[in-house]
Amino acid sequence: MDRIHSQKHSLESFWYVLSRMLERSSFYGLRAILVLYMVDEATLALDQSEAFSFYGLFISVFVFSQILGALLGDFVLGNKKTVIVGGVLQALGAFCLCFPSMAGLYAGMVLVVLGGGLYTPNLIANFGKSYLNRLKLLDSGFTLLYLAVNLGSFLGILALGILADSQGYAIAFGLSGMLALMAIVPIVLTKEPDLNALKKPSFSLNRRILNILIAFIVVGAFWGLYELSSLCFYDIQAQFGDMEGLGLGHSEWQSMSTYILLPLTFLAVLAWSYFYTSQLFKMALGFIFGVLAFVVFLQIPQVATEQHGILFIVSLILLGLAEVFTAPVVHSVLTQYTNPKYLAIMISLSFLPTRMVSSAFALLNDLIYDEPILGVQLALGGMSLMALLLVGTFVIKRFVKIN
Repeated sequence: MDRIHSQKHSLESFWYVLSRMLERSSFYGLRAILVLYMVDEATLALDQSEAFSFYGLFISVFVFSQILGALLGDFVLGNKKTVIVGGVLQALGAFCLCFPSMAGLYAGMVLVVLGGGLYTPNLIANFGKSYLNRLKLLDSGFTLLYLAVNLGSFLGILALGILADSQGYAIAFGLSGMLALMAIVPIVLTKEPDLNALKKPSFSLNRRILNILIAFIVVGAFWGLYELSSLCFYDIQAQFGDMEGLGLGHSEWQSMSTYILLPLTFLAVLAWSYFYTSQLFKMALGFIFGVLAFVVFLQIPQVATEQHGILFIVSLILLGLAEVFTAPVVHSVLTQYTNPKYLAIMISLSFLPTRMVSSAFALLNDLIYDEPILGVQLALGGMSLMALLLVGTFVIKRFVKIN
């Protein structure tokens, strides 16, 4: 572990962080109330199955819209202009949803998907480029951006949910649109990075390809395995929500992972702003935390009691650590080893492994639905295998020079 000297986060970094927090508030808040809006008798009155079909399509096409947005950003408009256009389109989509009609629904969903696809990979790419001359702060920087994502989603879901209940969907979607527009303002204050002034990857082609491949495998495996275990976690979480003796309701238990993740992410930002360890080591440690999280969780019987609440919280803490040590670091790896001219494209492609792994694991849905604990057991096995592979790779790279 090395001490970081004379490298600090810039004011511009915080403009990106503020923009990302506002945009995620807009997106996740909108997403949280979208199905309720579609099935409400006073708005569209769709069947629940039809609403979920629309919602599933809405989520699934984001991967492809991000690839389109990255291509436009890297080759046509430039990353900064594409972020701004994306924010405007996302706002227009939210405003379309203020008018309850099928035309408004179609237009709103298309614009939100297109706008989000333009915004996300280009903002992440420009944020990463701003750290290319301060490489030891890359992990801290992306963890700070990850903190903005989680804080923004939490606040957006809370605010838009309350507004939808008390003031109606039109007001809630209106706020979502305003947040998307507000997210553009900090970006206007930033500068488009000068590619000629940025530090280009100085590593051999083989090393760059290897590290990018590791990042793609890690992101797909982590979120795929995480998803495998989610049904059993939700089931136990619901059981604790029914227990009056614990003093917490369903909403508190549902938000417990967020309450845990936010301070852990903040502490990681602080630690990695002053101390540097390799990205591979962090990712290996992340999967080790994941293994420990599932081992602890498996000590909870399928019919839990109040005494098992502490085990559940410990497992959530370990899973939060796994997420903090893995998710933001993947973007850090891609930024360090990719030619900055094509960084948005590489960022957009990093969402594909998660989608592919999730689709493959979806074949097990019926089996896991009948036996949720099986999902945790499979996740434990997968996390263990990935931990061993990453530790082994770290040891090899540590003691054998790879050209």
